[in-house]
Amino acid sequence: MSGLNTMLISVTILFSLIFSTSNAQTCTNYTFSSNKIYSSCNDLPVLNAYLHWNYNSTSKTMDIAFRHTNMTSSKWVAWGINPTAKGMIGTQALVAFQDSNGTLKAFTSSVTGYTTQLQQGNLTFGVPSISAQLVNNEITIFATLELLSSNTSTITQLWQEGPVKGDSLMAHVTSGDNIKSVDTLDLLSGQATTTLSGGNSRQKRMNVHGVLNAISWGILMPLGALIARYLKVVDSAGPSWFYLHMACQHVAYVVGVTGWVLGLRLGSESVGIQYSAHRYIGIVLFSLGTLQVFALLLRPSPDHKYRFYWNIYHRMTGYTVIVLSVINVFKGLDILDPEKNWKMIYVIIISVLGIIAINLEVYKWIRVMKMKKKKNVKSENTNQAYGVNGVN
Repeated sequence: MSGLNTMLISVTILFSLIFSTSNAQTCTNYTFSSNKIYSSCNDLPVLNAYLHWNYNSTSKTMDIAFRHTNMTSSKWVAWGINPTAKGMIGTQALVAFQDSNGTLKAFTSSVTGYTTQLQQGNLTFGVPSISAQLVNNEITIFATLELLSSNTSTITQLWQEGPVKGDSLMAHVTSGDNIKSVDTLDLLSGQATTTLSGGNSRQKRMNVHGVLNAISWGILMPLGALIARYLKVVDSAGPSWFYLHMACQHVAYVVGVTGWVLGLRLGSESVGIQYSAHRYIGIVLFSLGTLQVFALLLRPSPDHKYRFYWNIYHRMTGYTVIVLSVINVFKGLDILDPEKNWKMIYVIIISVLGIIAINLEVYKWIRVMKMKKKKNVKSENTNQAYGVNGVN
């Protein structure tokens, strides 16, 4: 009987899954309230968006309906075509949002820079009609486009969402799905190809910047500090700990500076998009790291009277760099917004280094105490041998 119940439950679950899958929202099973029919549609891969269109290759006109679900009054949405590039700048956009009076507005805007506020303006192609409707938290932009200057049926489309403050359209998020909302669409075949050209070469450079800095400042720097603090107490290590420490820190510095310069370049290309904390911490890290490198040229000899103070400076600066490095790596991961696995991998690496450091610290102090005890015993034996404490 229990086996029959299990089978019935399994069948019920199976039918539920099939039913839910068949009823999943796609552009193909959507019906417009106006009974408007579009011959082609595309489920856009990110940002809960769909595009429906009719394209006349003879007149080169395109009727579109751009739908965006999960809409609120505090959001603006946009869909556009970039006739000249595969990124944000140059996009000829259709924009819609609900103003502070509750009025739904739809207009055209030409994106000329990263600091655009999507001001209303003419596009490089004609838009005889544009309107929008908001129903059940879903906004739809309807428009007719005259793509007369286009010699191909393939377009680069971009779509976006961002916050509204009052009646001002604020900058959208520059990470995650918001930098993946671009692809190439063939209007005749309906075939879409994700290019991510601007989540593209720029995104690739952001990834390279993140990898370089995570490895250098975030991993090699702490590893070099572990070598200096714990390996030198091992007698068999000899002076090799110093050379390993130097090699590790120098590689970390060179790789880190490369990543830092790339970060400055990315920042200069993104006027109006600032990650102030990440940027300032990066500048501080570069400054302290460079200071550490030049401080080595002024390192006093072991018996110099200022060596004690130099050691304090060197260690405090080094530990400050490590703490700031780890903080900035996490800030960078938040900006890049990669899959959670990447952040988890870094957490695991730092945790492993931390556990190793704790164990080595315990080992070091046990060893130091033993050496101190051994030294005291030896000193006591020496004193006894020379008749100290009144012994002849």
